[in-house]
Amino acid sequence: MPTGKPAQSGFTYLFVLMLIALIGMGLAAAGTLWHTESQREREADLLFIGDQYRQAIRSYYELDPAQPRLPQSLDDLLEDNRRPNVVRHLRRAWRDPLTGRPFVLIREPGTQGIAGVYSPASGHPFKNVGFAAKDEAFKDAKSYAEWRFVYSPALAAAVAPASPQTPNPNQAGAPRDLAPRAGNAGRRLE
Repeated sequence: MPTGKPAQSGFTYLFVLMLIALIGMGLAAAGTLWHTESQREREADLLFIGDQYRQAIRSYYELDPAQPRLPQSLDDLLEDNRRPNVVRHLRRAWRDPLTGRPFVLIREPGTQGIAGVYSPASGHPFKNVGFAAKDEAFKDAKSYAEWRFVYSPALAAAVAPASPQTPNPNQAGAPRDLAPRAGNAGRRLE
């Protein structure tokens, strides 16, 4: 007489197979999410490091206003010997966070000095909006290689604010004198 056990064990086996399939799909979704988040973090690192190079090149260029020049090598950014005290414009020679290799150097045509860096990575960037004003050109980039971190002395001179003028105290809207008055000299502000 049949007891029904073979039919019940078949359903248990089918349930276990479906459970394994669901766990596999969940892990695949988590892997995709992890990969996307990891790529976004590397993009943020690329933007930070690229800006560090751009600021270091600007610092090197502006260190000697009488004879401004671009660095000839990355070693010049790491250890600038143009002054009696060594100046370090860059803490270390960063590697490209996307490829793990050194950045590609962008050279100024006339001087052969380093004007900037870029990543040789060919992937398509996730980030395409919300860039800072200095990185606004990255908005329509099709690959990371189009994210060029360049310091342009001509552009910097055009964007630099005019020198601040000393305000006239008699002029309307001039800031008040914030020196302590005789009656308030000993009181602490809390």
